[in-house]
Amino acid sequence: MSEPVPKATWKQFYQLIQQTKPPKKLIAIALTFSMTTTIVSLIVPLFTKSLVDGFSLSSIGVGQIVLLAAAFIVQAVAAGLSIYLFNRAGQHVVAKLRERLWKKLLVLRVPYYDSQETGETISRVTNDTGLVKGFISEHLSSFITGMVSIIGSVTLLLVLDWKMTLTMLTAVPLAVLALVPLGRQMFKISKGVQDETARFTGILTQVVSEIRLVKSSNAETVEYERGLSGINNLFKFGLKEGKVSAMIAPIMSTVMMLLLVLIIGYGGVRVSSGALSAGDLVAFILYLIQIMLPVTQITQFFTQLQKARGATERMITILHSEEEDPNTGRELQKVDEPIVVDHISFAYSQDSEAVLEDISFSLQPGKVTAIVGPSGSGKTTLFSLLERYYEPNSGEILLGSEPIKNYSLQSWRAKIGYVSQESPLLSGTIRNNICYGMDREVSDQELQSAAAMAYADSFIEELPEKYETQVGERGIKLSGGQRQRIAIARALLRNPSILMLDEATSSLDSKSEIVVQQAFHNLMKGRTTLVIAHRLSTVVDAHQILFVDKGKLTGKGTHFELYESHSLYREFADQQLRMKQETELGAPYGKEARV
Repeated sequence: MSEPVPKATWKQFYQLIQQTKPPKKLIAIALTFSMTTTIVSLIVPLFTKSLVDGFSLSSIGVGQIVLLAAAFIVQAVAAGLSIYLFNRAGQHVVAKLRERLWKKLLVLRVPYYDSQETGETISRVTNDTGLVKGFISEHLSSFITGMVSIIGSVTLLLVLDWKMTLTMLTAVPLAVLALVPLGRQMFKISKGVQDETARFTGILTQVVSEIRLVKSSNAETVEYERGLSGINNLFKFGLKEGKVSAMIAPIMSTVMMLLLVLIIGYGGVRVSSGALSAGDLVAFILYLIQIMLPVTQITQFFTQLQKARGATERMITILHSEEEDPNTGRELQKVDEPIVVDHISFAYSQDSEAVLEDISFSLQPGKVTAIVGPSGSGKTTLFSLLERYYEPNSGEILLGSEPIKNYSLQSWRAKIGYVSQESPLLSGTIRNNICYGMDREVSDQELQSAAAMAYADSFIEELPEKYETQVGERGIKLSGGQRQRIAIARALLRNPSILMLDEATSSLDSKSEIVVQQAFHNLMKGRTTLVIAHRLSTVVDAHQILFVDKGKLTGKGTHFELYESHSLYREFADQQLRMKQETELGAPYGKEARV
């Protein structure tokens, strides 16, 4: 279930921008250039007024022409520099925002990712931050210079003719009354667009990353319909946004036309009466244009501000989510004591059923412990608690007599080598995947030694580019057995004290399983090992076997002890060993097959 999204206030939006430490000097310089452009534009109507009032070819001197040309050049250069510098400031802010979000995503606790779609999270980091950038680089300068232009123009108009100016200003409250509710509507629409964009990005990410599953399941039509639904929803939001924009533009045009008619009509009367010169009327019209154009820009500014405010809500949710500090706690030097699981219980949320109930056992140093039981009994969840992805709701896990939560996450996880059934690989080379997570330079000899112990060197050396071979997205260019051996080599290179194997051979063919089991034998030497296995034949030699059923530990002991004392374990063993014998020998299971 998604976390509730807090309402983003203007203060929160401002604080979010402030926390990126925007380049204030750069913005100040950009504003200076913008103000220069605006001030020059305010002078031009006055020059035009003088030109109209004293119009004759003889009255136009070279100095005036040079001055006017210089004004236009200064205005053009200042405007260009202002646009560039504001764009640079916007890029700085969005880069810092993305850096903060990326850093936060890496330290968020695993439960956050349990409740969030990957694509939606990606959309927050890319699309939402892009809206903030557009607001700063494209609309902030227009708003500030527009306000200066309006204030300057109105001031000069009051000087020219205060009566006509006050008459003109009566239209402003009417325009505001019409635009404010439209701005609120735009905020709701833009927020909906961002949420729908995030959902659509989630669908795209999921389908593209699992395209082989889509094709093998003949699910193209289903996914097309799902994606089409997102596209249609975005289309509907786009139409709503278009309707609001279609209302704003005509309102502004109508107000401007009414003002033009008013000024030309009323101004013509005042010119004919001698109260106003023809140059004054021309200056009035030019200043009116300089007022109305910025008003349009300011309207767009508030529209974009509403969008940026909507984008802020989801970013704030991410930035305020609970995180883990990998360096808080004592440094764990070595693991030479038993790991004790003491009466732990766990549920993924307060409303859900317990996944584990009152589990207790210990892992002896250098010994192998296997966990078996039906699917969904909580075995993988137990691994997650040992890796400290989650905290138990009750009980605790100790190293000797010390709770493991007292050690830093970084030092605790550095002692664990984890090999899962999926054996996830990242896009890149075999070398990069084996060395992944290492905080030091790995020599070729170390790399090759780890690969040899994992029985991965044989197939790596046969590849044209050997350790520089690209594995493809999620290691798709390699077989399951090859991916497993690279994962084992990665674990060996870390030289962990604790080894956790999560059904690591269940998806392999028998030939690959034999090789991987040999690699596991090398990997488990001298290490505290915990193994989850569906195939009992792979763990019958474990020092200790734990049987977990429906979240409870119902049996503990060696294979022979459990076979004699635990009816469900005996049923599991008989069933699996019968299947193994029938597969390999083609004969029915008999008593002699018991291990």
